Amino acid sequence: MAAAAAAGPSPGSRPGDSPEGPEGEAPERRRKAHGMLKLYYGLSEGEAAGRPAGPDPLDPTDLNGAHFDPEVYLDKLRRECPLAQLMDSETDMVRQIRALDSDMQTLVYENYNKFISATDTIRKMKNDFRKMEDEMDRLATNMAVITDFSARISATLQDRHERITKLAGVHALLRKLQFLFELPSRLTKCVELGAYGQAVRYQGRAQAVLQQYQHLPSFRAIQDDCQVITARLAQQLRQRFREGGSGAPEQAECVELLLALGEPAEELCEEFLAHARGRLEEELRSLEAELGPSPPAPDVLEFTDHGGSGFVGGLCQVAAAYQELFAAQGPAGAERLAAFARELGSRYFALVERRLAQEQGGGDNSLLVRALDRFHRRLRAPGALLAAAGLSEAATEIVERVARERLGHHLQGLRAAFLGCLTDVRQALAAPRVAGKEGPGLAELLANVASSILSHIKASLAAVHLFTAKEVSFSNKPYFRGEFCSQGVREGLIVGFIRSMCQTAQSFCDSPGEKGGATPPALLLLLSRLCLDYETATISYILTLTDEQFLVQDQFPVTPVSTLCAEARETARRLLTHYVKVQGLVISQMLRKSVETRDWLSTLEPRNVRAVMKRVVEDTTAIDVQVGLLYEEGVRKAQSSDSSKRTFSVYSSSRQQGRYAPSYTPSAPMDTNLLSNIQKLFSERIDVFSPVEFNKVSVLTGIIKISLKTLLECVRLRTFGRFGLQQVQVDCHFLQLYLWRFVADEELVHLLLDEVVASAALRCPDPVPMEPSVVEVICERG
Repeated sequence: MAAAAAAGPSPGSRPGDSPEGPEGEAPERRRKAHGMLKLYYGLSEGEAAGRPAGPDPLDPTDLNGAHFDPEVYLDKLRRECPLAQLMDSETDMVRQIRALDSDMQTLVYENYNKFISATDTIRKMKNDFRKMEDEMDRLATNMAVITDFSARISATLQDRHERITKLAGVHALLRKLQFLFELPSRLTKCVELGAYGQAVRYQGRAQAVLQQYQHLPSFRAIQDDCQVITARLAQQLRQRFREGGSGAPEQAECVELLLALGEPAEELCEEFLAHARGRLEEELRSLEAELGPSPPAPDVLEFTDHGGSGFVGGLCQVAAAYQELFAAQGPAGAERLAAFARELGSRYFALVERRLAQEQGGGDNSLLVRALDRFHRRLRAPGALLAAAGLSEAATEIVERVARERLGHHLQGLRAAFLGCLTDVRQALAAPRVAGKEGPGLAELLANVASSILSHIKASLAAVHLFTAKEVSFSNKPYFRGEFCSQGVREGLIVGFIRSMCQTAQSFCDSPGEKGGATPPALLLLLSRLCLDYETATISYILTLTDEQFLVQDQFPVTPVSTLCAEARETARRLLTHYVKVQGLVISQMLRKSVETRDWLSTLEPRNVRAVMKRVVEDTTAIDVQVGLLYEEGVRKAQSSDSSKRTFSVYSSSRQQGRYAPSYTPSAPMDTNLLSNIQKLFSERIDVFSPVEFNKVSVLTGIIKISLKTLLECVRLRTFGRFGLQQVQVDCHFLQLYLWRFVADEELVHLLLDEVVASAALRCPDPVPMEPSVVEVICERG
């Protein structure tokens, strides 16, 4: 079979040879070749087999094993497999043999060029290395020749080299001596040409040698001449330094040269600071001249730029030069410089504060914040150089103080804006009466006032928010990250304005005069509604907006929203209560004068309703319309069906008085009073000044109670004739026809009017009431 033929002798062996014979060593050679391939590819026997854990590697029937035996494998197949399986095995083995042959050919073809190239490279390398070996041999020979020549040259020139070295030393010494002998002339020439630095360097180079050999007469003479020239040089340097015409770098150079010449450092330190003071004071005088009354002061940004580039820049130069020149002075010198900077810095800060104080107008802080930012940035460098002077801290305090002043300025601006809004409302309320034309309604005025105040608050928040912008140098200071936001903006500006607004509104409740002074009642009503709107929504919105913009921290105590809302509600309640009193007082004055100016004993029989009663109803209707523009209707009790036609119930007391009065004799007047007092015991007590609720019904009820109570008290002070009593009947019935619809409980109007008529009847010598039908006819006609 094909499998047996494939596993049998190789094609190159003779037919008679057995696999185990000397000529049958082909399988052994194939196994060695297979082992070499595994070594080439870096595979172990298990990896070459292609399976991690297969059959026993010593199995002779494993085709891929190293101990494969074809005879054993064929015997096993003949014993265990049927013919069909043997045929399948043969087919599979033929297919595998062909695949292996194909893979082998592909491998040979793919690597053929590489093998040829590698062979050529190795051949070239052999030729190149052979040439390189020849060149290396020639190089070694040449190096040996060069070394020999070098040794012979060194031996020949050894004596000359020693002589040349000695001559070079003598030459250098002669040059030094020549420099020393020429030093006085060199110094003189440098002084004449103004090359003071070069002269000091010459003196420094020769100073040590002259000091060492000053016992020799020649060197002593040179030293004396140099000292004379150096003294003249020091005098010229001092003169140049004292003139002060040059800048700080030139003066620092003079001081440095004087220190190199051995001048006393303490004296130079004082002179240096004195000259620096003169220059800096000149800068301060220039800044002060800009603040004078005659010339117009520059804008604050230009002023701070001038001060920063002039005074602050000069102070930085002085501080840097001082520390470089007089570093050996130690703590005493540092303290002297700090005191110098502290004194002049305080004068500069005073000028800056004077200029900043002039920035009072306008609500835009952009220019001011930019000026403060540059002022603060300019002082960083001197603050770092002169930490003991406290310049940075002082500058930060000035910025904080200006920020607090701007908060106060914006608070005053908000107060002025609020007062301006109130003035506009007053003018709008007075304009229709003066010009005789219809003006804006209360709802429109309220919306205008609320939007104007809110826009001013937002503008103020935007203006002061510039102090906390990230690009501003001082915004990262603790004050602007904490106290400025919580205590300054939230508490000082926003909460302060809201409380100021409430206090201003409450001040209208304390106005003197019988009619509430010059405060229009409509203004009281508008302010009460404004405060109520603040309590319900606006305060919470404004404080939330402030907290979001300024990131108010909880470490500082702040006013709760509920507290402000309670204050605003209390203000609204007081204003509405005062409005009720003012309007009730206006109607009460009309009623009082109408009662006091009439002769009730000699009055004629009533034919009409008095005009004052019509005026009361008209004013009450106008008040109802006015209040309805700002407040809701409110809750009323259920009305009876005959509210508008109730006549007998209103006058029941008077009829009783008329019915029982004739039976009383003049000697017993207390019986009538006793009857009235007994009736009051069973009537409901009326609280005239009860708390007012935030609705139209409650407001009108309070006004009507005050008005009717005034009418009652005025009636009690008069004496009425028969027709006077009847006139009171007519007037009260007319009021009852119209006033009941304005109050929360119509029984309240009935009770008060009953009491008015009853009081008039008690004070009437001849209490004969008018028939109810006649009263109704008169009131309908009126």
